[in-house]
This record gives sequence, C-alpha cells and structure tokens, in this order.
Amino acid sequence: MALEGPAALTERAASSRGPAGSGAVDHHRARGAKGLWRRFASSPVAVVGLVLTVLFVLVAALASYIAPTDPFSFAGTPFEPPSPKHWLGTDDLGRDVFAGVVHGARTSLFVGVAVAGASLVIGTAVGGVAGFAGGKVDDLLMRFTELSQVLPRFFLALTVVALFGPGLRNMVIVLALTSWELTARVARSGVLAVKELEYVTAAEALGSSPWRNLRTHVLPNTIAPVVALASLQVGGAILIEASLSFLGLGDPNVISWGYMLNNAQSFVRRAWWMSVFPGLAIAVAVLGVNLLGDALNDFWNPRSRTSGAPA
Repeated sequence: MALEGPAALTERAASSRGPAGSGAVDHHRARGAKGLWRRFASSPVAVVGLVLTVLFVLVAALASYIAPTDPFSFAGTPFEPPSPKHWLGTDDLGRDVFAGVVHGARTSLFVGVAVAGASLVIGTAVGGVAGFAGGKVDDLLMRFTELSQVLPRFFLALTVVALFGPGLRNMVIVLALTSWELTARVARSGVLAVKELEYVTAAEALGSSPWRNLRTHVLPNTIAPVVALASLQVGGAILIEASLSFLGLGDPNVISWGYMLNNAQSFVRRAWWMSVFPGLAIAVAVLGVNLLGDALNDFWNPRSRTSGAPA
C-alpha cells in the first residue's frame, strides 16, 4: 500500500467528522472572515458587543483628540453640573469629568489587554505542554494549576498592591499571574483532542519532533477557543483594576475610572455626575467586551452552544 504524504493525511484528517477531529474542522471554518461576519450579523447581541467594544477601543486610542484637556488640570469651578461647556460637569477640584472618562478608557484598555495577553501566553504554554506530554508532567502541571486556581484573585491582588505599592505594572503582573488557570485547562483539553488526529500521528511517524508537532500542528488547531476565553478575561481585569483603584490602591498619577469613583464617593449627593459617568463607562466597556467574547466563543467553539441543550 502506498504511503500518503503529510499534505494528503492532513487534508483527510481535517475532513473527518469524528469527535476528535471536530476541533480542527471548526478551526478551519472559523478562519473565514465571511463566515465570522455572517454569524455576527445574524446575532443582535454579537453586534451590540462588537459596536460597544469598537467604541471603547476608539475612545481609548483617540483620547488625546477627543478630550485634549489634561484630566488632572483645572478646567473650571468645582462642582459644575453637566453643561455645553463641560459635557459631564466638573469634580470637586474643577477638573473636567468628560476628560477623565475619556482618558480613563486608555488605562482600562491597557490593563485588560495586558492581563488577557499575558494569561493567554502563560495558560497556553502550561496547558499545551501538559496535554501533549501527558503522564507525570500532565499530573504535575494540572495539580499546580488547581493550586493556583483556588487562590482568591482579587484579595491576592489587593495584598500584593498594598505591599509593593500602587502602580499599573504591579497590578498587571499580579492579575496576569492569577488569571491563566482556566486558559490552561481549555488549552489542555484542545491539545488532548487534536494530538491524536491522524495527521499529527503521521507527522510524528515521519520523524517530526514532539516540539515541532506541538508548535506547528497541535497548538494552531486549538488556539481559537483559547483566544475567545482570553477576550472574556478583559472584562474581569477591567473590573478588578477599577475595584482596586476605587479602594485607593491604584496609581494616583494615572487617571482611571476607579480613581474617579474613589474621588467621587464623598460627593454622591452633591455632585451625582462625578460617580454616574465613570460607573457607566465601566459598565459599557465590560458589557461590550463580554458580549463580544461570548460571540467569539460561540463561533470558534460551537460545541459550547449545544453542550447544555437537551438531548
């Protein structure tokens, strides 16, 4: 019997409809931009998430043009209500609330993306190695993952920031080191399914090293649901950053929505706009990225939509 080349084996394995091959099939299908857009266009929830997320990113990217005023500078008299001159009013020191909300989007976007990106790298590395190596390596890495997962992320971040001082760098580091566990589990699950596919075993039989197999054949076919999960972690990181800043543990030299809420808590009755608008900004940003993350997860991991359906 003639031996099939790696390309033929890959094509035949990718076309299989078995449970183990469904992840690869879904990955190749998800690579089509038209298919992704059709799925988004057919879901009002996904469209809302996409619009809110794009708005959030644009405001953060264009903050200096949208609100040229320094958010820490004195722009008017204290406690001015919303008006044509100051759209969202001023705070107790006469600083423009609109400028603070706009520039605070940069801080939230930076923290969310940095934490999600770091947890994506760490979780994929740990889960990928655990699933591909198996045996004692898998057991050791998964026990370490379980140990890390039981640590309360918010209180750990609270402790670290309190000990080492406020700052975005400390906040991002501690959140990234406590946010990768679920990503590792999802990556490991995908690797366990893909590594037994025919084209992977064929590449191994033809002399491909385990590291090359993991890097070129396995991880590319498992990364989509991991990326979708990482997008959901952006919202969680934004909330924790806002919570820490609200408690006074944020960077006092960087404007953020949590910092604005911390400053507004003594003036809720006198100047409602100082707390309402930063709070709305947090709600809109987190809602947008979470809806977008759910939509991406539904598209790249369709089995998650049917796992809870009745038989």
